[in-house]
Amino acid sequence: MAAASNKRPPDEQQLPTYKLVVIGEGGVGKSSLTIQFFQKQFLDYYDPTIEDQYIQHCEIDGQWVILDVLDTAGQEEFSAMREQYMRSGRGFLLVYSVTDEQSFHEAKKLYQQVLRVKDRPEYPVLLVANKVDLLSQRKVSEQQGRELACELNNIPYIETSAKDPPVNVDSAFHELVRIVKSFPAEENAQNLKDNQGRPFKGKKGGGKQKCIIT
Repeated sequence: MAAASNKRPPDEQQLPTYKLVVIGEGGVGKSSLTIQFFQKQFLDYYDPTIEDQYIQHCEIDGQWVILDVLDTAGQEEFSAMREQYMRSGRGFLLVYSVTDEQSFHEAKKLYQQVLRVKDRPEYPVLLVANKVDLLSQRKVSEQQGRELACELNNIPYIETSAKDPPVNVDSAFHELVRIVKSFPAEENAQNLKDNQGRPFKGKKGGGKQKCIIT
């Protein structure tokens, strides 16, 4: 387990903990994103991860929280461990590389696996298009990414780069916390399942908007 920062909240109050899981195929930059967020440095080499956990106090929208983030294996030989990771997570960063079409297609399968493991029609997931700094190597367009997000229950979409200077790395983790906050608690799962097909309403209100790609 890696301690991410010495930053601490101003008092010893009980803080909400958000268990987030970073998933995606091997080599898409899951560890680079996580290390950039927690340690503010870029991992410029590929070292396949089995499982790394990072815990940090973080202030998001004026509220202190504890982020407990699991960086998971993407290699096929560790695929049997995925369901275990998925059971533990309250929110997921679903990462693919814009330079790797296979990882893009795999993202849809992983999303469907999350829903199956959670036994929910929807779940807090943020689709992350990573490595957008590699312009000349890009194979998956922003349009394709947004269309996939639309197809996957209109989940939020963000483009990132972990390379210095990072692009949207903090924003991705912060946004996932916001998504988790707005999602019904686990005890309301049955109500959500019973209302499949109706507009989803989170705590902030408002129906799920129609997905339109322009």
